[in-house]
Amino acid sequence: MKRLNNFRHILIIVVGMSEFGVSILSRFSIAFIDVSLFAHATEDEDKVMRAVQNFFPLKYLDSVTFRRQNLHGHHKNPIVLFEARIKDKEIIHAFVDNLSSNLSMVDKQNLLEEIGRYVEKGSLYLRLDKQAAFQGNFKLCKADPIRVRVRFRKSKLEDVVQICRELGILP
Repeated sequence: MKRLNNFRHILIIVVGMSEFGVSILSRFSIAFIDVSLFAHATEDEDKVMRAVQNFFPLKYLDSVTFRRQNLHGHHKNPIVLFEARIKDKEIIHAFVDNLSSNLSMVDKQNLLEEIGRYVEKGSLYLRLDKQAAFQGNFKLCKADPIRVRVRFRKSKLEDVVQICRELGILP
């Protein structure tokens, strides 16, 4: 039985698709994901953290650690910066799967149409609405976002677009 199981894994790799229909190369083509966000003096830090935690399935919440840095704004108002780097392949896959499943087709299409503005040197930069994330919705925004950097192992724009399509981030 063990030989048959090994043969099945070899066959999946040769075919190039996982059991879930995602290219194995795409699943392992992400080096890391950086997530960062600010909590302003007028915001509840716990709610800000709950917003970003909505991007992760519950079983990974304890595995992702955000560094906290106290800053000051232009008028000396307190601002807290939260940052995390995700390197664990299982957590990366869960994060990307959750993002691609919950990002609207309109946002995916807009992202594709302006992909050159979002990709630089092998990284995809996304700004996601903090308020919407708190309510469990994922959408692109410009102001006061949750910043996400997906660093790919390949740097050519065409490669990044292809990987994002296979992962469901792009249509």
